[in-house]
Formats: sequence, C-alpha cells, structure tokens
Amino acid sequence: MLKNKIALVTGASSGIGLACARSFAGEGLRLILAARRIKRLENLASELKDEFGTETHLLELDVRDRESVNAAVEGLPEAWRDIEILVNNAGLSRGLDKLHEGYYLDWDEMIDTNIKGLLWISRAVLQGMVERDRGHVINIGSIAGHQVYAGGNVYCATKHAVGALTQGLRLDLVGTKIRVSSVDPGLVQTEFSEVRFRGDTDKADPVYQNFPPLQAIDIAETVLFCATRPPHVNIQDVLIMPQDQAAVYASHPRGTD
Repeated sequence: MLKNKIALVTGASSGIGLACARSFAGEGLRLILAARRIKRLENLASELKDEFGTETHLLELDVRDRESVNAAVEGLPEAWRDIEILVNNAGLSRGLDKLHEGYYLDWDEMIDTNIKGLLWISRAVLQGMVERDRGHVINIGSIAGHQVYAGGNVYCATKHAVGALTQGLRLDLVGTKIRVSSVDPGLVQTEFSEVRFRGDTDKADPVYQNFPPLQAIDIAETVLFCATRPPHVNIQDVLIMPQDQAAVYASHPRGTD
C-alpha cells in the first residue's frame, strides 16, 4: 500500500521520529528525514539503507525557521516532491516552572517549535498535497493536549494548540482526499525528559521509573496503523497511554523491574 511512496518525518534524529522512520522503512517507503542533528540523520540513513534498502533524502532543518523550512521544501529535487505522508513530530518541553517563575526564552522555544514549527512545515508541504488532491498529515500530540499538569503550563498550552490546529486543518481540507490524524501519547521513554531538564539525568531518569512507560516503537506502530488504513478511513485521533497511567496525574506506582 505504501511501498515507494514518500514520507517526511520531522524530528527524525531520535525518539518517536526515528522509530517512525524505521517503521516506514520496513514498509518500503522513501523517506525525507528532517532534524537539526544532521550527523544522527546520516547514521540513521545508513542503517536504513543497509537493513531495508531505503532511499532517503536528508534535511538539516530547524522547524522554527520559517524561511529555512520554505527553502527546504521548495528546494526538494523533483523526485522527492510528491510527499504522501507528513509526520509532524518535532517538539520539546523545557522545565517545570510555575508560570510566574517561568523563563521567557523557554516559552519562546516551546511555542516556536511545537506550534509555529508545525505551522511552517504543514503550510509548505500541504500546498503540494492540495494540488495533487492526496496525502496524509499525522501530528504527534500529547496527553498534555488533553489534560494540564502542574508545571506544564506553556507546554500543555502548545499541545492543546496542536489539537486545535489539527481539528482546524481537518475542517479546511473537507472536500479533498487529504487525511489528518493526531496521535497523542502519554509517558514515552525517549530523550524528552532529558531535553526538558537540559541534560540533567538525575531529574530525567526517575520520570520513567515509576511504572513501565510507552516506548517510541509503540507510537510509531500507531502512526503506521493510521497511515495504512483504506483511503476512505481516517483515524482522526488516537490517545495512547501506558497501561499503568490512567491520566497524566493518575498512575499506579508499579516500578519498571
């Protein structure tokens, strides 16, 4: 169904984005992989080539930079322009400060990446999808887009915005053959907490020790499920949680051993 089609994955150098790239590669897709860490992308592309024979096109890209995003998409070689699937995965959180103690540069980074970055890349890629009247946009949201937790103020606001933009995009595309999905995970063991705490592993590691978290592959498999439904089926929203996490603020302290 997807063999030889093109998927663009943002934030593909680690975590959920990397897992999505591997899942797509296993289905025979050609992959445009975008991230700031180009060396990691090069290593991933080499691995996918060796394991699956995957063709890749790499973009060293910061989705916060609108002009760079536009130039990257407009500058795609002819053979890479017909993007069938866009996975808006790039995103991050910074800190757990109370709002009245928050740092404005952290706020800027979250808003510029999680909201504006999604807007810039979607705007650039969707033009081609609309012209071809086909495609699938899959946004990686979060339980934080459904429930707000202590210290998550701005991050949760950005993920609520992603949910609203996803719904708005779906309405804007009524009458086209373009599908729009949102996959919203609970706790996933990736670099997320390490990034949130700026490399402080003493703070980051315990986040994943209270109960068995989701793994990046769990989300990638869900993304792949959305992408492989028949053309008349659109999986609009998926909320996927660890078995021991009933809500962002309600979990069972089972431990991970």
